[in-house]
Amino acid sequence: MSIKAMERKALYGSGAKYWRTLFSEVRRDKWLYLLLLPGLVYFVIFKYLPMFGILISFENYNPYTGVLGSAWVGVKWFSYFFSFKTWVDYLINTLILSFMNLVLYFPAPIILALLLNEMRSLQYKKLLQTLLYVPHFISIVIVVSITFVMFGPSGIVYKLTQQLLGTAINYMGSPNTFRWMIIGQTIWKETGWGTIIFLAALTNVDTQLYEAAMVDGAGRLRRLWHITLPAIRSTIVLMLILRMGSVLDTGYDHLILMTNPLNYKVSQTLDVFVYQQGIQAGQFSYASAIGLMKAVVSVSMVLTSNKIAHLLGEQGLY
Repeated sequence: MSIKAMERKALYGSGAKYWRTLFSEVRRDKWLYLLLLPGLVYFVIFKYLPMFGILISFENYNPYTGVLGSAWVGVKWFSYFFSFKTWVDYLINTLILSFMNLVLYFPAPIILALLLNEMRSLQYKKLLQTLLYVPHFISIVIVVSITFVMFGPSGIVYKLTQQLLGTAINYMGSPNTFRWMIIGQTIWKETGWGTIIFLAALTNVDTQLYEAAMVDGAGRLRRLWHITLPAIRSTIVLMLILRMGSVLDTGYDHLILMTNPLNYKVSQTLDVFVYQQGIQAGQFSYASAIGLMKAVVSVSMVLTSNKIAHLLGEQGLY
C-alpha cells in the first residue's frame, strides 16, 4: 500500500465509510464542484477526446474512410520525416527561437513584476498594470502590421536608422534580424500579462519581513535578493517547468505572418512545417506524426525538469 493510500485510509477509513465521507464532502461543497464542471467538460471535449486522433499518425489517413477505416502503416511517417536532411534545419530553427524565448522573454515578466511591486503609488501602479495588460488582447495580426509600419522601408525606425548609420537595415527581410523581431514582438505583447501570476505570488510575502530587514539596515536590493526572490522562487520554478513543456512550440501564425522570401531560411520551424503539411498540403497523417513527436519531447522535458527541481530541493510541479 502506498503512502498516499495509507494516509487516505487513516483519514477517511476504508470501504463504505470512505465513500460515505467522500459523498458527504461533495454534497457539502456541491456549488464549488458545480463551478468546476464547465472547465472539466472543456478539457474532456477539447483535450482528451481528440487524443483518439493520434491513431492517424500510424495510418495513411483518408477523410472519407475515417480513422478506423484508414490503412495502418506503422511508423512510416516518422521514418519519412527523418529521411530528409531538412528536418535538422527545422529543428535548429525551432531550438534557437525557443532558447531565445526562454532566455529573453521568460525573465521579463518576473523583472517587471518586481519593478511594479516596488511602486509606492497604488493608483499609478494600477493604471500602469492596465496599460501593460492591453497588448495581450491585441491580435498578432495587428502587432505584425504595426511592426511593418514602423520597421518597413517607409517606417520611422527604418529611416531613423538610415540617417544615423548612413546605411539602411532591412529589419523585415534580413535573416539576422528576423528572430530578434519575433522575440521583441513577444516581449512587448505578453510581458505585461505574464506579470499577473508573479504579482499574485508577491502578495503572499509577509510585510513584517521587510520591516525587520529595514530595521537591520537592509536596502532595497538586499530586501529584493533575500526576501522577495526567495518568496516567489517556487512560483518561478513551477512556471519554468511548464515552460519547458512547450520548448518546441514556436507558434505558426506569428511566424507565417513575418515570413517572406528573404528570411525564409530561418523562419521555418516545426510548427510551420506541421501547418504546411497538414493544412496546406492535406497530409494529415504526416503532420500528426510530427506533432506526436513534439508532444513526446514536451512531456519528457516536463518530467526531466520536474525531477531536476526535486533534486535541487524545490517542490516542482507534483
